[in-house]
Amino acid sequence: MKNLFIVLFILGLFSVNSFAQNDEMKKWMDYMTPGKEHESLAKMNGDWTYTSKMWMDPAAEPQTYSGTAKCEMVLGGRYQRMTVAGKIMGMDFSGESITAYDNGKKKYYSTWIDNFGTGVMLMEGTYNEATKTTTFSGKGYDPMSGGDMEMKQTIKYIDDNNYMMEMFNVVNGKEFKNMEMKYTRK
Repeated sequence: MKNLFIVLFILGLFSVNSFAQNDEMKKWMDYMTPGKEHESLAKMNGDWTYTSKMWMDPAAEPQTYSGTAKCEMVLGGRYQRMTVAGKIMGMDFSGESITAYDNGKKKYYSTWIDNFGTGVMLMEGTYNEATKTTTFSGKGYDPMSGGDMEMKQTIKYIDDNNYMMEMFNVVNGKEFKNMEMKYTRK
């Protein structure tokens, strides 16, 4: 009887352990599996042209630029990489972003790097279905002040072939628009 109890106890431990492993595996699979948010990002795959306005001072007229962008999903459809090229102030400009939707945190994340700096801008945000806009907030290094600057970015999805990105600097709690980029699918 004692041996039967030990055998049943050991089998019970294996069953509980197996259940826990299956539950943990399901959670991990849910976390790693691309969903509708990733499918939405993938709709932007392709080649784009852009026109850009940049304001160095809110009272000044904007400078205008143009260029190209390419969007593609990477790592099995989990992340979107955008590569941008153009000219700014007569200099070649190139940059890359990675946009992610984190299934666990239920938030979007965006990184940005370019050849006009050596830092990484990191932002997090949410999508508003009613306005078809993703709004990000975060920080980036400001070489003029020697410290981080708060930033806000909005991406408005106009239709399958057009979207607009706006960037705002936040100084003393006040936003001022410093960039606007209108993208059109090639």
